[in-house]
Amino acid sequence: MGRNDDAYQAVITALKLGYRHVDTADMYGNEYGVGKAVRDSGLKREEVFVTTKIPGGTTDPAASIEKSLKNFDLGYVDLWLIHSPHGGKETRLKLWKTLLQAKAQGRAHDIGVSNYGIKHLKEIREAGLEAPAVNQIELHPFCTQEPIVKYCNEHGIVVSAFCPLVRGDFSDPVLQEVATKVNKHPAQVLVRWSIQRGFIPLPRSSKAERIASNADVFGFELSKEDMEALNSRPQKPISWNPVDQE
Repeated sequence: MGRNDDAYQAVITALKLGYRHVDTADMYGNEYGVGKAVRDSGLKREEVFVTTKIPGGTTDPAASIEKSLKNFDLGYVDLWLIHSPHGGKETRLKLWKTLLQAKAQGRAHDIGVSNYGIKHLKEIREAGLEAPAVNQIELHPFCTQEPIVKYCNEHGIVVSAFCPLVRGDFSDPVLQEVATKVNKHPAQVLVRWSIQRGFIPLPRSSKAERIASNADVFGFELSKEDMEALNSRPQKPISWNPVDQE
């Protein structure tokens, strides 16, 4: 199966199980499959929240937007993000202004960024432009990124967490202990951790049983002690460091 076929099957399954938010990106090569799944789901367009991302550093953002809209065939995107702060300050601001225009035209209902560090968010603020609604960054107990989370919270920027399931590595003994204590799968504990931290977690799976399990996180709560134990885990290097981007 190709990327679009895989995405179609995963999204159709997720929507049947009650999911209403789908996150993808131009670079994933599956926007067509995601759009077809939403169209075939039987749900009204406004019932499904679709997020996509324009490639960071792209030299023709307008063309990229047109391509994605054609791939989705959904009329509009609910949330459009800049995927990364590649390309330098001028390129980043050009991309942001293009997304602002797409929002004004109704092609994007809201806009934001991904993998942005504090200095990249300050660029937008210092340029006098509308702030991003969302910053999507890697977040889990082993990558808490406290400085950028604090900045976003102080400036009204919603924090969205990618890789909330630590890429399937559930071997940490404290995570295992908490999961046993609450009688839940470690993945459910990690999603619950994100929710209680005020993040929007984006768990990913292609298996129906795991898609269902990842959404079953509202019947329990992690105690203050459990949260503190998870918050204090040793930190791992993040997969991509926005601080390195000038």
